[in-house]
Amino acid sequence: MTIPLQPAPALSRIQENWLAARERQLLNWLCARMPRWVTPDLLTAVGMAGAFMIFLGYAASNFGSSWLLLAIAGYVVQWFGDSMDGSIARFRRIERPSYGYFIDHSCDGLATLLILMGIGFSPFVTMDIAMVALAGYLLLSIHAYLSARVLGEFKLSYLAAGPTELRLMLIALTAAMMALGNGPGLFGRISGFDIFVGSAGTILILLFVIQTLSTGRRLARAERRGE
Repeated sequence: MTIPLQPAPALSRIQENWLAARERQLLNWLCARMPRWVTPDLLTAVGMAGAFMIFLGYAASNFGSSWLLLAIAGYVVQWFGDSMDGSIARFRRIERPSYGYFIDHSCDGLATLLILMGIGFSPFVTMDIAMVALAGYLLLSIHAYLSARVLGEFKLSYLAAGPTELRLMLIALTAAMMALGNGPGLFGRISGFDIFVGSAGTILILLFVIQTLSTGRRLARAERRGE
């Protein structure tokens, strides 16, 4: 039996990160110059290839910190694929709202798992701490997806930072790993990298709680008014 597809609801994309305007100019410039054979699905695959590069770079850093260069290159490849797939679909007016939304964000979840699992396999951050960061990121993603369903708003940034700023922060973290190494630090078994990644994960979890309470109050007020 074939299940009929429901049309995807129109979403208002809320993107208030620091680099949003400059990044949009760059993406539009790239879209205008992409060959016709470069499709959104191909770019999604490129983004996933970048996530695998990041995973391999971190995991292989157990054999030498120079492998972290692969992770840094992977962030650039992952940004290109992940940012360009939807951009080029909108630029060419070939959007597939339901398919694109489902595939894009399914790949986002898998890419985030690969990145943070790779960080946990590295000698710089313990897996337990990396999983706290993963939980925080995925919780905030869940809030964004639920808000898209109940409010028609897809929030792409929090605290004036979005995925691009997060990638730049992780590139800086990776460069610091290369520069500082993984020897004993000031905090014993817990490294400074553990504290940084754990703090970021905790902030994401707190943001999820705050945003959930805020959205819940907003929905309650709207239902009382009969909207």
